[in-house]
Amino acid sequence: MTSKTQKEHRRIGRPPAGARDGEKVKDYPQLSVRLPAEVKAKLHAISQVSARPQWRLITDAIDSYLRTRPEAEQRMVDELLKRKISGGRS
Repeated sequence: MTSKTQKEHRRIGRPPAGARDGEKVKDYPQLSVRLPAEVKAKLHAISQVSARPQWRLITDAIDSYLRTRPEAEQRMVDELLKRKISGGRS
């Protein structure tokens, strides 16, 4: 039989579910978007079927969309992100 000292200590509750290790979704900025009812229903259905949170589906969709854009546009997006991250005006 295994003693308590040999068992791993686990935290109670759900583990953080952010995009990167240690991040918490509740710490992310919120975004409010108005969608047509059928689009919202589709997002909810995809989330249920894929067992993925809606924020992850939207993040994946944005990344996928960006990959379809011309290289010049992708570079412009990267440049805008660098400015935003380095403290530039939004």
